[in-house]
Amino acid sequence: MVNFKRLADRAKDVVDKRGGVDSLKEDAAELQKIGKGKGSLKDKAKAAGKAVKDPGAKGPERAGEHKQPGEHKQPPGARPEADQPGTRSK
Repeated sequence: MVNFKRLADRAKDVVDKRGGVDSLKEDAAELQKIGKGKGSLKDKAKAAGKAVKDPGAKGPERAGEHKQPGEHKQPPGARPEADQPGTRSK
């Protein structure tokens, strides 16, 4: 017999691990675009495989995350004040 609670819990864990519901929607939209695009079935399958490996929207920015002019992402462990002149400790 199938344990639907366990199945639902695993599905939720997978969705959360891949970035949540919004990321899942972005993946579906990307796969739909690939499927409707030009190219052979083989090319579409390769593109879809690459798209599924990378959760969320294609590229460095996800849909809905627009940078403001002058806004930069900090590398992990970087301190924002280290980028401003005159604030470095000697």
